[in-house]
Amino acid sequence: MKAVWNGATLAESEKTIIIEGNHYFPPNSITEAYFEKSDYSTSCPWKGKASYYTISVDGKKNKDAAWYYPDTKSAADEIKNYVAFWKGVEILE
Repeated sequence: MKAVWNGATLAESEKTIIIEGNHYFPPNSITEAYFEKSDYSTSCPWKGKASYYTISVDGKKNKDAAWYYPDTKSAADEIKNYVAFWKGVEILE
């Protein structure tokens, strides 16, 4: 699977985990140069507190377009630090 935005491959892995229709990419599969930590966060009752990244490619920014759970609740331990995408990021096979 690949996560692509603005012509750049943000992440690529054969070992994504699908939860609630989202592909979660292993942390070592992302291209860190495109990711900037965001102050934004949300909370999920069973996964925990999500932290976000803003994606930056060729001078364009996609604010809070990726999220991950640095401290998961026990039900979501399998996706701890895995990264998922939205806001126009394409997930391709």
